Amino acid sequence: MERALALAQNSPRRNPNPRVGCVILDASGAIVAEGWHRGAGTAHAEVDAIARLPREYREPAAAAGLTLVVTLEPCNHTGRTGPCAEAIVAAGIGSVVYGSTDPGRHSRGGADRLRASGVQVTGGVQTARADALNDGWLAAARLGRPHVTVKWAQSLDGRSAAADGSSRWVSGPSSRADVHERRARADAIVVGTGTLLADDPALTARRPDGSLYPQQPVPVVLGARAVPEGARIRSHPEAYLQRDGEDIGAVLAELGERGLHRVFVEGGATVAAAFLRAGLADELLVYLAPLLLGAEGLPALGPLAVPTIGQARQLRIRDARPLGEDWLFTAVPADAAKEA
Repeated sequence: MERALALAQNSPRRNPNPRVGCVILDASGAIVAEGWHRGAGTAHAEVDAIARLPREYREPAAAAGLTLVVTLEPCNHTGRTGPCAEAIVAAGIGSVVYGSTDPGRHSRGGADRLRASGVQVTGGVQTARADALNDGWLAAARLGRPHVTVKWAQSLDGRSAAADGSSRWVSGPSSRADVHERRARADAIVVGTGTLLADDPALTARRPDGSLYPQQPVPVVLGARAVPEGARIRSHPEAYLQRDGEDIGAVLAELGERGLHRVFVEGGATVAAAFLRAGLADELLVYLAPLLLGAEGLPALGPLAVPTIGQARQLRIRDARPLGEDWLFTAVPADAAKEA
């Protein structure tokens, strides 16, 4: 499995499909073939490894003593390529060992298919490391769309900025450093045109010394207003995408097709509220600063269509911790908390 995990690192990170590595062992435990997934439309890791088997193992009878070790449960569906479980059965391989369980609604069930065909199957080997390779893809596979984190910073009385625009940040440096670390782990960062025009954010993931993290989120702008020629987002290492934002579900579907599985929404009060109203916020990060801005301040969150307390959006607090002088609250929708 160690070698399979290392091979999986060769797979592209931003890809509609997961990063997967595979090795095939003979009866003595020696590696006789290996492979990995090179991106959407190419052979899956198992098929890639099977295609590289030496000639003496090409017949099913000769392959019965082989063990295929793969970082993700072999798939059981036909997409751009055929089911890996069927390819393993056809090759005659006698046993399979895998790491992560495939949660995909259409692709799961490969282990059961293999067992039904007489293949010996062992799952859950080095699961934590295998899951870490594809945390975004696994979350998106369970949801059927990218995982969405909505973030905002606010004063104790729920304001994001002073009325005159003089407060660029309400949160402190520890909170801002935490946000940038999370940006670096995200595949896409979403902002509305209102925030873009008002604040001219760079939307990069930066270390406290100002240097860029190696991995940068793809900027996504929601809204029809034009991005100014001199906007800082135009200098982002990743080319930005702009969509009108009328159909957030369609935007998320497109991001998923582009291999952007973890979406970080920083887009201001209007965009944050839009994701919440649509039921498309899987996680909320609220940075709470110890200050008051009063009714004159700008609200941290836009309208949620909650006319009565009975229609309030119920949340469950998953974590609360100090960050310098601030506090970070992590919450999830109550229904999602129950399912988990």
